[in-house]
Amino acid sequence: MSVYKSLLKPFLFKKSAEEAHHFTFSLTKNTFNLPLVKSVINSMYGYEHPSLEREVFGLKFRNPVGLAAGFDKDAKLIDEMAMLGFGFIEIGTLTPKPQDGNPLPRLFRLPEDEALVNRMGFNNGGVDEAVKRLKKRTSKVLIGGNIGKNKVTPNENAASDYLYCLDTLHAYVDYFVVNVSSPNTPNLRDLQEKEPLKQLLSLVKVRNDEKDHPKPILLKIAPDLTDGQLDDIIEIVKETGIDGVIATNTTIDRSGLRTDASKVDALGAGGVSGKVLGKRSTEVIRYLSEKSGGTFPIIGVGGIFSAQDAIEKLEAGASLVQVYSGMIYEGPGLMKAIKKGLKEHYSK
Repeated sequence: MSVYKSLLKPFLFKKSAEEAHHFTFSLTKNTFNLPLVKSVINSMYGYEHPSLEREVFGLKFRNPVGLAAGFDKDAKLIDEMAMLGFGFIEIGTLTPKPQDGNPLPRLFRLPEDEALVNRMGFNNGGVDEAVKRLKKRTSKVLIGGNIGKNKVTPNENAASDYLYCLDTLHAYVDYFVVNVSSPNTPNLRDLQEKEPLKQLLSLVKVRNDEKDHPKPILLKIAPDLTDGQLDDIIEIVKETGIDGVIATNTTIDRSGLRTDASKVDALGAGGVSGKVLGKRSTEVIRYLSEKSGGTFPIIGVGGIFSAQDAIEKLEAGASLVQVYSGMIYEGPGLMKAIKKGLKEHYSK
């Protein structure tokens, strides 16, 4: 982590956030599988221990630290990211048809807050192209398929998009995530309202149950929901019989940022992730866990920059955690640091 922070991070942060992302992608793709580099990566970042293993919604995870959706939308780096020691990798958000997403620039750093602002808009090459890559992967890491609707699909027809993605991906992923909580697709969050959400999840659950080997279905929710809306989520999970919740997506609340408000406003719309999201996502996890009596698993995501951050999520009621922004600021050594910290904490 110190090498990343002293050498690579300053270089990357001189580029725009999305340019740095593409550069990192290319560098990883072109170097990680070279024989010598592969050996070095495995020795630097490999760390597993029996105490880290988890069984959640019927799946066996070698460790509870996953890569959140958004980093590898199109399943281009699964084998390479698995080398960094993730217990699971979530691809997407994927849509039926390819789409470019929102105009550039659409990804920004707030270094003072160790945060990101994005309005990517479900940019991806389409679910069919992702499946072509999934067929060729060699690693055994568990894969989640985060699915959504195309921007041009009206909400009344959204279910058809989710069902298409479910059908297309079903044989190639280990669990599904229904994403209705991104703030960057117009009107998408309207699908979080109680009746539309219940109808959508019911349709997805029925289609999934028709398969020979049904996969766990999770719902990804926003951190901006009220307690009443969280109560609705608990009821919907129970009534539809889906398998769990991911808490949380990015936030539209910018009140906790230290960066000058005029600078933030100049960036335009977008969801905020990073350290500022940590407290709220943990509050949502704790609320869901306590109010539901722990009757369904929760994957905690938002503001995880250290082992202690992960421990807080797990002790609030999460079964697993995911990272993204923390990796941008702390580097690829973050996963090993979290896993070592978890092992030490739970062996006391």
